[in-house]
Amino acid sequence: MTKKLYYESADIAEWQTVVTGSLQREGKEYVTLAETALYPHGGGQPCDTGQIGGVPVLDVILEGEEVLHLVEAALPVGEAVHCTIDWERRFDHMQQHSGQHLLSAVFRESFGAQTLSFHLGADYATIDIALPELEPEQLATVEAEVNRQIYRNHPITSYFVSEAELARLPLAKQPKVTENFRIVEIAGIEYNACGGTHVSATGAIGMIKLLRADKQKGNVRVTFKCGGRALREFNDQSRILGVLAAKYNTGKDEIIDRIEKWEQEQKRLEAELAELRETNDGYAAKELLAALAPGAGLLSRIFEAKSLKELQSLAAKLTALTDLPVLLLSSAENKAVLAHSGQAGFSCGAFFKAELGAFQGKGGGSDRLAQAGFPEWENAQAFYEFAGERLSGAGE
Repeated sequence: MTKKLYYESADIAEWQTVVTGSLQREGKEYVTLAETALYPHGGGQPCDTGQIGGVPVLDVILEGEEVLHLVEAALPVGEAVHCTIDWERRFDHMQQHSGQHLLSAVFRESFGAQTLSFHLGADYATIDIALPELEPEQLATVEAEVNRQIYRNHPITSYFVSEAELARLPLAKQPKVTENFRIVEIAGIEYNACGGTHVSATGAIGMIKLLRADKQKGNVRVTFKCGGRALREFNDQSRILGVLAAKYNTGKDEIIDRIEKWEQEQKRLEAELAELRETNDGYAAKELLAALAPGAGLLSRIFEAKSLKELQSLAAKLTALTDLPVLLLSSAENKAVLAHSGQAGFSCGAFFKAELGAFQGKGGGSDRLAQAGFPEWENAQAFYEFAGERLSGAGE
């Protein structure tokens, strides 16, 4: 059985011990130790990493009473080793986990809402709350209250209790285990059954920033960051605001107004551009029809810079003026459009479905309009030439 130093103190960052066992699984090396402060995966908290005798620890898992350490290289059984923890990672996990306990307590106190699940990721943490929705004003109120409780610096302690002692505690939730009941207590706030690592007082959480609240399967998922993560989030946002303020040559408080004005101007310009394109497509369609050779069975053209949307718009203009099938290709996007007025005697979508695969193309459409994309220009050009030959007499 491994002695679990992380239960004695979450602040242990290095220690001396002995390798008690080794095993291989799927070509990977695992070792057990007489004592370990490396926390295994559990309770929504990721494992610690560190070193055992100078060998990197890649993963830590708990099996029964033994803690298995996935190591980069094998270690001799019986060897005395010096062990260290990646303290920055451990302390980050402690801040996030203690922050989650405090945040969940504030949600219970404010809304009577239980925390259904907790996930601690590499960039942010989430809790799912038993609430149908959460308004922005409510989220802001919770954020203010949870940070107020951080400033009060409530002591956080952990200890094991008997079943009788457990029954007398006003637990935040009932434990999932049936023995070895470990309690994490935030003085004056809550008693919570938990096996994770925590800071020694709420002040060490630093701060909590609630990023957003999203509806999730009838509940609310709150995304948040604590401590160092919250500070980095603040710094990132300040940097972005600074860049935007400089770009728009305005103060930070006026950025939103500037962006809204810019968006209105963009919409006006886009409307003008769409109108000009519509007019231009009309002229282009007439020019293409005028340039057709007598007796042509297909109108086809390659464009260097048109987008798929522009090809579709031009095809619509052309099919309103002629019953010939229209095949257009953009070399800028490797996109093709096939269309006709309904008089060509074949289905554009069916033709694409039957022929695109031979040219690594993907696409589809209706009887009168279809579009496709190709991975390379060579594929697009080959299909264009093939389709031109096949469709030149399609309306005959």
